[in-house]
Amino acid sequence: MDFVILSLILLAIGIYGLLTKRHLLKVFVSVELIATAATLNFVMLTPALSKGLGEAFLILAFATDTCVSAVILGLLVVVQRKYGTSDIGELVKSEQSKEQEEAEA
Repeated sequence: MDFVILSLILLAIGIYGLLTKRHLLKVFVSVELIATAATLNFVMLTPALSKGLGEAFLILAFATDTCVSAVILGLLVVVQRKYGTSDIGELVKSEQSKEQEEAEA
């Protein structure tokens, strides 16, 4: 039962980070916290299910989490190089100003 509480706390912290943080790296950490909470739930399911199925779910969760991490880190590098910032608010403002300039032209 303690693992369920820990998983819910990790999920809540991750969602809070997604909703409040503006830096892309902090948002990435929040996504990783949510993925960790999901992986913890997979680990908790192992005794309830057959042992092989629970382990298969765990391996799938690790593989998916690794792929998501690689893609997000790659996007962080591309955004930093292209725009020179990692602040979500500044990225939105720069895109809106580009759209306004294109609409006026």
